[in-house]
Amino acid sequence: MRGDTEYTQEFVDVDGARLGVQVYPEPDGPPGAPVVVIWPAMGVRARYYRPFAAALRAAGLAVVVADLRGTGASTPRPSRACRYGYAELAADVGAVLDALKPRLDGRTTLLLGHSLGGQAALLHLALHGPAAVDGLALVAVGLPYWRSYPGRRGWGVLPYTQGIAAVAAALRVWPGWGFGGRQARGVIRDWAYTARTGRFPRLDGVDAEAAVATVTVPVLAVSVDDDQYTPHPTMDVLCAKLAAAPVTRQRYRVAEAGAPLDHFTWVRASEPLAERVAAFAATC
Repeated sequence: MRGDTEYTQEFVDVDGARLGVQVYPEPDGPPGAPVVVIWPAMGVRARYYRPFAAALRAAGLAVVVADLRGTGASTPRPSRACRYGYAELAADVGAVLDALKPRLDGRTTLLLGHSLGGQAALLHLALHGPAAVDGLALVAVGLPYWRSYPGRRGWGVLPYTQGIAAVAAALRVWPGWGFGGRQARGVIRDWAYTARTGRFPRLDGVDAEAAVATVTVPVLAVSVDDDQYTPHPTMDVLCAKLAAAPVTRQRYRVAEAGAPLDHFTWVRASEPLAERVAAFAATC
């Protein structure tokens, strides 16, 4: 499916940052279709999700894609002056939802997060509540806890993640050397903490780990075949934290996609996955 559908570029200002938000045209069909608000992976621009947005629209869903703070059309560009981390990313989700409220009222609304975007969406629900959100879809989202990786792979994940954190702390910014794009040191700090401990850090004085266990919205959790960063077991670790939420746990297989898959390329072969998301939205 072609991913060249035009969108309207909008912006949301929050706490000195400006968040880029791409609003796609309403899908064909009756008005008031469910809305999916997509939050990307670390260092991935919102534009990358155009094929997925097209597939979701074809499945009857309205689509909005937000750039994470510091990525794509969103500011500030990560620098030594930037201290933001997971707490700010979670709050940004709420700011975008507030800005979209006139479009969302009376409609089923899903947050859909990929990788870091999924963690931000989940943490928003945990820290700020589910107002205006009817469901959460997680695609290729896993807690990168080193002990959850199969075989001996975890023994490489631990020094890799902590080495990135050490560089970010020393330079006061992560330059994006081969991983994740340029990132604020706080984002890398919090990401590395989850990789080391298997837990979410305290955020703004709140025990985020405990807060995640109180999330009650329905969750669709889909891991992807051949995911080099968040293989299937890492999603299982994350789902185990959702003690109060009804979780639908699925895997997206190469055979179903009809194309090779990994942590990123699933976006280009996402028609069957979009149908799953639409079916999930119908139950929320």
